Amino acid sequence: MTACLSLRNVAIGYDGVTLFDGIDLDLTGGSTTCLMGPNGVGKTTLFKTILGLLPPLRGQILIGGRDITTMRREQIARHIALVPQAYQGDPSHTVIDIVVMGRTARLGLFETPGRNDMAAARRALDALGIAGLADRTADRISGGQRQLMLIARALAQDTDIIVMDEPTASLDIGNRLALLDQVRALAARGLSLLVSTHEPEQAFAIADRVAVLGRMQRFEVGAVDDILTAPRLRSLYGVELCLESTPSGRRVVTRSPAPPQAVSEV
Repeated sequence: MTACLSLRNVAIGYDGVTLFDGIDLDLTGGSTTCLMGPNGVGKTTLFKTILGLLPPLRGQILIGGRDITTMRREQIARHIALVPQAYQGDPSHTVIDIVVMGRTARLGLFETPGRNDMAAARRALDALGIAGLADRTADRISGGQRQLMLIARALAQDTDIIVMDEPTASLDIGNRLALLDQVRALAARGLSLLVSTHEPEQAFAIADRVAVLGRMQRFEVGAVDDILTAPRLRSLYGVELCLESTPSGRRVVTRSPAPPQAVSEV
């Protein structure tokens, strides 16, 4: 399958400081790739680089075979949408007004959203089961509903690729599970998703592949079971971890038991 997004030997950073080098990654339609790595390694910087907000320090980022450095911001936004960790805009805006903002990249310089744009926004809300929230303001819905609203905004943007920056970070377990169900549904629709997470269990639940920004600028990508091994997780996060399977077959990560303390004789 042809990659809709390709990174070729990419180095990322800002102000001339390289945070990570040697990133090679292909995203294809109908797949979910989880991006993992310790805090401060460069995951957010990588997202900003993919979105065209920062230039790559080296290498190429290609969208449909075209180098993003030759593309305008609005052209990139027609291919890649972002779902941030939380909504940071005006909380007095209604859900439908926020979702229709996803159409901005498809409007002319002085155009305002028209009937077709509003219809696209309502279809996105309906697809996520939150059409009934359309006229509520963002401060009158729950945290989980706000995350679904942000996904709806990305859907209304009508892109091939959706990038999600720790989308479950502030959610309770019920909303977290509901959102992961939506991620699986989006991939089933043929979209390509790149989702950053600190939770290996989420990668086991939703991902086809895992990309790891590791320590010492070591980049690895591959099938979930091949990448998320106990030794690699220990190296990645600096704590003793082990993998276990529940009776239902779900993979979970647990803290390795501490060795027994030696008892000194009196």
